[in-house]
Amino acid sequence: MSNVYEKCPKFENEQFLLRFVEETDALDLLEVYSDKNALPFFNSDNCHGDNFYYPTEERMLEAIRFWIDSYQNGWFVRLAIIDKSIGKAIGTVELFHRDSDDAFNGSGVLRLDVRSDYERKEILFSILSLIIEPSYELFDCEEIITKVPIYAVERISAVQEFGFTKSIHLMVGTNDRYGYNGYWTIHKN
Repeated sequence: MSNVYEKCPKFENEQFLLRFVEETDALDLLEVYSDKNALPFFNSDNCHGDNFYYPTEERMLEAIRFWIDSYQNGWFVRLAIIDKSIGKAIGTVELFHRDSDDAFNGSGVLRLDVRSDYERKEILFSILSLIIEPSYELFDCEEIITKVPIYAVERISAVQEFGFTKSIHLMVGTNDRYGYNGYWTIHKN
C-alpha cells in the first residue's frame, strides 16, 4: 500500500477541495450528519451499528476524533469535501483498502456522504472525478466499490456516467458476517 497514511494528499478542481478532515470542520459537518434527508444515502455497512447520524456538535466532534484516530491507525482515510464557493465542508469521502474473504477482497472502498442539497448527479460526478483515479494507487487496488441504494436516483446516474456497474455480489461484513447488497464497482483502466 502507498504512503497515504503518512501524508494525506489534497485534491481539488474549480468547485471542490478534498482534504483530510479536521476538528474545525465540526459545525459544517454537523449540517451534513444531522441532516435526516441525507442519512438514507450514508453507507454504514459493517460499521458496528453506527448509522452516522450525529445531531449535536459534541457527537460530531467525537466522530471526527474517531476518524482522525482511525487514520493514524491506518484503518481508513476521511476527507472533508469543501465547497470552494462558500468555504464550507458539505460532506466527506471515506476510503480504505479492504482485505476480506468475499468477492471484494483487495478492493478500495469509497463512502461518499454529502448534505441532501448536494445529492445531485453533477455534484457527485464532480467529486468522483477528483478521487477515483488517484485512489487505485493510494489504496493499492484494481477495483473500487461504493454502495448506492436503489432509491438514490441522482447517485445512480452519477456512478453510471462515471463508469461504475452494479455488482451481483454481496459485501460480507468482516465484523458481523452479514451480506450487504447495493454495491457498484469500477475497475482501473
